[in-house]
Parts: sequence; C-alpha cells; structure tokens
Amino acid sequence: MTFPSGTYRISLDPSDLQFEVIHGYLSRSYWSPGIPREVVEKAARHSLCVGAYGPGGAQVGFARMATDHTTFGYLADVFVLEEHRGLGLSQAMVKALMDLPEVQGMRRLMLATRDAHGLYAKLGWTPVTDSTPFMQIQRKNLYLTPEAGG
Repeated sequence: MTFPSGTYRISLDPSDLQFEVIHGYLSRSYWSPGIPREVVEKAARHSLCVGAYGPGGAQVGFARMATDHTTFGYLADVFVLEEHRGLGLSQAMVKALMDLPEVQGMRRLMLATRDAHGLYAKLGWTPVTDSTPFMQIQRKNLYLTPEAGG
C-alpha cells in the first residue's frame, strides 16, 4: 500500500521500533494489559516486526509475527494508534509481514482477534474450520498479578 509522499511509511527495520510507543499501547490493550516493557522488547527481538510511522517519524502502528522462521507464524500485537486509524495502516503492516519470503513458505499462519475479522479477511485469512486439533493454555491477565509486579 502506498501513502502520499511525506505522510506515512511502513518499515520492517527493527532499528526503527520505538518501544515507548509499542509498550505504551500494548500495556493498555485488551490482550496484554499491564505487560512489562522487558517482555515487549524480548518478544519483538524474537519475532518478525513491522512498524508504521507518521510524517514526523513517530511510530503510530506495530505488528509482529512470532515464528520459527520456517514453518509456522503467529500474527500478534497488531495495532494503530487511535488518531491514525482508518488509513489502511494495519492492512499495510500485515501485508508487509505476509509478503516476506520466509512467511510465504510457512505452512500455517494463525492469529486471534476479538474485533478485526474484516481486516484479516481482506488479506486472505479465514476462520478455523476445524478447531479439533487445536489446544491452548490461556493465562488471562498474567501481567496484572501481584507476582508479576502489575
């Protein structure tokens, strides 16, 4: 997706990531409330990451693919700051990750979303048709426990 010159840009360069923005959003998101900054940074270091940046260079969006870099990827932590939504930035970030050669060769990509099914459907994602093989351990509000310092 192309944005008018001098407006927004999408970058896969890890050195562009602004963790104060990423952590600030994720720590108040519905999926990772209270997440410590160290956890956010470690997760990003072990993932394929993409950011969206505004005209002044400030980060306004983020997404990551947790992956073994060969066969499987889990799309996570996709967000665009509220004041920059509606411009196609989420779609552009997810597409940038999906267009990476190593992601193109993966046999399974997964994600979980509460409210963005339409966005992902535009990019070819479909609901799981047979959930029988899938299992999970889900630790809700893990970062809000006294032991985690939340």
